[in-house]
Amino acid sequence: MIKYSMTLKQKLDYHYKAFDKSQISPDPLQFLHMFNDEKDIEAIGFIASIFAYGNVRQIINTLNKILLISNNQPYNFIINFKKKNYSVKLKGLKHRFYSDEDVIILFSILNKIYCKYEMLKNLYSTFYHKDYLTIKNSLSTFSNHLINTAKEFNGENLSLGLKFMFPLPELGSACKRMNLFLRWMVRKDELDFGLWNEISTDKLIIPVDTHVARICRTLKLTKRKNVSWAMAEDITENLKKFDPSDPVKYDFAICHIGMRKMKF
Repeated sequence: MIKYSMTLKQKLDYHYKAFDKSQISPDPLQFLHMFNDEKDIEAIGFIASIFAYGNVRQIINTLNKILLISNNQPYNFIINFKKKNYSVKLKGLKHRFYSDEDVIILFSILNKIYCKYEMLKNLYSTFYHKDYLTIKNSLSTFSNHLINTAKEFNGENLSLGLKFMFPLPELGSACKRMNLFLRWMVRKDELDFGLWNEISTDKLIIPVDTHVARICRTLKLTKRKNVSWAMAEDITENLKKFDPSDPVKYDFAICHIGMRKMKF
């Protein structure tokens, strides 16, 4: 078992180093690296994570459209967003489960939050406690806050698209996109930005999609069959055997090996 674990650790560390910034494309993370200002990075990061599902080309195409509409100023676009002024520009902008009305409501939600808190970091920090074992509780409270804000604009009966935007771990969702956003914000290396340094990297949970799930089952990092929060926790706990303080650092390499159908 020790020999196997050491071999796997060597492979994980090798791929972590190999999948550096030069390997970033195609990935929604590439959009964060287009900006230098922390407010723009956080804003486009959250937007990118919300749309980070489906075919990667489709994701990139949608994000390019949003940048074009926002004149490459995501934070200012959100701060100045008014439905009556910008709904025409966003009309027709759809992404898989999201209707253009869902997208308009998303920017209405972000406008309200950013105008009150200036950055999502300031809102999230009100829900985070350093004695939490993981980010599960704070992520859940954060998502619930977004859901309740959405109801202010769309009523109690939220569309399927809006429900999908803000998943909840207590309902079993792996919360891949939320965990991806938190990885980008909390971790710090040449890929991730470390803007939310109040949160410890060992609290993060790996973002799990079908690619990550398949690779991690092959590597025996989980025995679970269904993509879920329980699977994400399981994989994260096993990755802590190789890096207890920063287990999610392996996510980018694992995901891209899966996406590119490479052999681990």
